[in-house]
Amino acid sequence: MLYATTKQPAWQRAIAAGLVAGALALGATAAAAAECPAGSKVADGRGQAPGPSQPKDVADAVRASTDLAKEPAAIAGRQFRLRELTIGPGGVVPWHSHDQRPAMIYIVSGEVVEYASNCAVPIVHRAGDVAPEKFGTSHWWKNTGAATAVLISVDLFPVAGKDDDHMM
Repeated sequence: MLYATTKQPAWQRAIAAGLVAGALALGATAAAAAECPAGSKVADGRGQAPGPSQPKDVADAVRASTDLAKEPAAIAGRQFRLRELTIGPGGVVPWHSHDQRPAMIYIVSGEVVEYASNCAVPIVHRAGDVAPEKFGTSHWWKNTGAATAVLISVDLFPVAGKDDDHMM
C-alpha cells in the first residue's frame, strides 16, 4: 500500500511518504537532466557545433535486433535494435543525425555530455537518465568523467543502403 491513512502506524505512513517523495525527486531529476534545459532549446543548427567525425574509445555491440518487415508492424527496411555502448574516459561518440533513426539512450553507469545542434548548452547525462533522440537531433557525446560510461541504445535502424551497421 503506497498511500497513507490515519489508521496506519506512523512508521508505515513515513515509509509511504518517503517512497512517494523519492519517486517524485528521481522523476524530476531524470526529466531535467536528460533533455535540453528549459530556455536553451534552439533551432536545429543554432546550438552546439558539429564535433568529431570519428569514434574514440567506444565499444558498440549490437545485443539484439528484430527485422520489422517480419513483424505485425510490417515496416520494411527497418530493424528494432538494442545496442550496448561502452565509452572510456575521454571517449567520443562522433557527430551523427537522428533525422532518419529515432532512438532512446539509457545511461546505465557513468556520466556523458551531449553536444546537440538544437541546444544552446551541453547536456549532462548521468546514470539513470534516458535521452530521447529524434528528428531534428544531430549531436555528439563525450565521456568527460574518470570512469567508463555504459549506455543502452534502442533505435529503429534503417537497414537498406547503409554501409555501417552501427551508425553511432
